[in-house]
Amino acid sequence: MVEADIISNARAAIDWALSGPVNLLLTLLAVAAAFHVVPFLLNTTAILIPGPLAAKFSDFWILSKAMKGQRFQAVHEAHQKYGKFVRLAPNHISIADPDALNPVYGHSTGTLKPEYYDAFVPPRPFPRGLFNTRDRAEHTRKRKIVSHTFAPKTITAFEPFIRREVQMLLDRWDEFCDKARKENTRGPRGLNGRAWLDTLMWLNFFAFDAIGNLAFGSTFGMLENGVDQARVEYEDGKGGKRVDFCSAVQIINERGEYSGTMGLAPEWIRPYLAKLPWFSKRLQSVKALTGIALARVNDRLENGSEREDLLAKLQGAKDDRGEPMGKMELTAEALTQLIAGSDTTSNSSCAIVHHLCTHPEAMKKLQTELDQELAHSEEVPLFSDVQELPYLNAVLNESLRYHSTSSLGLPRQIPAGGATICGKFFPEGTTVSVPAYTVHRDKEVWGEDAEEYNPDRWLEPDAKRRFEKAFVPFSIGPRACVGRNVAMMELTILIAAIFKRYDIVLKEPEAELETFEGFLRKPVRLEAGLKRRDL
Repeated sequence: MVEADIISNARAAIDWALSGPVNLLLTLLAVAAAFHVVPFLLNTTAILIPGPLAAKFSDFWILSKAMKGQRFQAVHEAHQKYGKFVRLAPNHISIADPDALNPVYGHSTGTLKPEYYDAFVPPRPFPRGLFNTRDRAEHTRKRKIVSHTFAPKTITAFEPFIRREVQMLLDRWDEFCDKARKENTRGPRGLNGRAWLDTLMWLNFFAFDAIGNLAFGSTFGMLENGVDQARVEYEDGKGGKRVDFCSAVQIINERGEYSGTMGLAPEWIRPYLAKLPWFSKRLQSVKALTGIALARVNDRLENGSEREDLLAKLQGAKDDRGEPMGKMELTAEALTQLIAGSDTTSNSSCAIVHHLCTHPEAMKKLQTELDQELAHSEEVPLFSDVQELPYLNAVLNESLRYHSTSSLGLPRQIPAGGATICGKFFPEGTTVSVPAYTVHRDKEVWGEDAEEYNPDRWLEPDAKRRFEKAFVPFSIGPRACVGRNVAMMELTILIAAIFKRYDIVLKEPEAELETFEGFLRKPVRLEAGLKRRDL
């Protein structure tokens, strides 16, 4: 009888909800409210943690900040206002403390990747890649395969390919400088004879061509042609294939905006958000970016290659069962390499150029070191010539700290049994994160000038020991960036070559570096004037 009454009441509620648009709207609002309020009330630890009022009951506070491209700044300001622990959503707590890094991201902590990462999964039929795999056993399997491709011997073999693309960049910039010198081009503030260009655009070209060379055995031709264009392939699953061309820089930006924002929305509402213009437009870029990776994998499978590049390493790798990756999994991992190898390099190198140009004393110190140490080196130095240069390393470290390309706090879910982090107990299922941008500005670690760009801090006694616990440009733990060593080799050679060769000034030297955060924090544009240095 009781069961019958329950069923009857449920049917009556459904009939009422469907009886008119107002009733349906009220029902949906009630369901949405319950979806957010119930986790808030059940998580007794989270109830006591301060944060923006809207964030107490809804995920849409942080989602709206992400759509505007300034999530990192909103979270940073919230910590400045509320303290170490801040609620970003009913069940998401941000912890701005270096001591939280290991409990949240470290080895053997048991934290899990939450549903946020589902928004980064490639479209069907492609499987999850290393970054967005949530299952711990599957992640361990994938990491063993992918880590093998970044063994020290392999990384050493990549150096000639990196140096080739750096040389191509220098050759193109030399062309512009020679033309400007001959024409005595008059630039801003009467700076004659300089080549004025958007350095971000050209650093994007470099980054895409470099990862194309490293990962797929051939470049995208962007440096050579001065055009941002990549081949895209779409398959319908029935043997049909459609080929297109697209702006790779634009779609990788929009893909980051889509996934980085959609991941913050509750799982149940994502299909509806995907139909809204802001999301639907960017969803096309998600598909196109996967199509770029597919085009490269198809080319390799059809034509083969003698190159020992990243894709060849992935093709030859086998898991614990002796099984190689299939085409779909190869594409998913190639996509991960494409994103990680292009986006971070261009963003970071652009930020370094900006910060050195706005801190001429730091640029002068760097160029003095390069002139002394590389007096007899080639135009593009060997990694062995530059990897131990003190001030160059100080510039790279300070730039990665200050700019924080990966500025957001990557979310993790507390496992069964709960966990105590920085003195607070969080029950199972709580989402926690540690914001890299804010940790990189912790005055207790970095000093009172933490908000300032100062490479000299890295030359202080015991700097590495004092800073290492709060320096996380590549994250930490089992899910840290496997390509860190390749990225640092690339940045080190690139920045040394550029500033050894050119005198660079900004079109707007007093302006802040404008950035937009999708998944990564990216410069928007950087107009600069270049000329060859007189050595």
